[in-house]
Amino acid sequence: MGLTVSQVAKLSGVSVRTLHHYDEIGLLPPSARTEAGYRLYGEGDLQRLQQILFFKELEFPLEQISRIVTDPAFDLQAALLMQRQLLTEKATKVRALLSAVETALESIERGTGMNQEEMFEVFGNFDPTKYEAEAQQRWGETDAYRESARRTNKYGKAEWMKIKAEGEAVLASFARAMTEGKRPDSPDAMGLAEEARLQIDRWFYPCSRQLHRSLGQMYVADPRFAEHYERVRPGLAQYVHDAILANSQRQ
Repeated sequence: MGLTVSQVAKLSGVSVRTLHHYDEIGLLPPSARTEAGYRLYGEGDLQRLQQILFFKELEFPLEQISRIVTDPAFDLQAALLMQRQLLTEKATKVRALLSAVETALESIERGTGMNQEEMFEVFGNFDPTKYEAEAQQRWGETDAYRESARRTNKYGKAEWMKIKAEGEAVLASFARAMTEGKRPDSPDAMGLAEEARLQIDRWFYPCSRQLHRSLGQMYVADPRFAEHYERVRPGLAQYVHDAILANSQRQ
């Protein structure tokens, strides 16, 4: 017979009023109704509600969630894999923040302070020198490498944290675009590719669309670069590559 709206609210922790709203906007219409017109929710409805709650936890706006879950091409398994990765990263971040708060409290109780590195280490473990030796060996004689070295030598942790945050924001937007079924050559996907190119241009070295196209090829050819995208969503490295290629070809 299905579950009533009150039963679903009790089971999920979502208010009756919110469930009514989800029905009204077409996000979660019940699969059946009683003769008196009361909503009845089936197994598929509960599965969609679970997806809505997962995406909400990941701070997707309702408009985007609706486009994703109502798309005929929606792939539940692919969505769950992406959500697992993003939620795992979020949980890791929260645990690190909690640890930092505990450390700060302990330093107050001991009457000792935290040094600057300790205070901000939790906000990112990006190591800008990780591939420096290899980069110098491969591109050390290029103008791009020399310009990148000149700029980055002046960056402190604040700059690297900002670069990391910008990159993660673009990465998340690429994953959302792919999940929503947007083609790599769509205006939105090409716009993200352009945003990624401009970030390189702004922080490291002049990056033309042709040069960015070469970088895109490396994103799928080098397993280390590919893993950066694949850990967020399977197939994302190729999607980003294709978006960069499409962006490089438009006028």
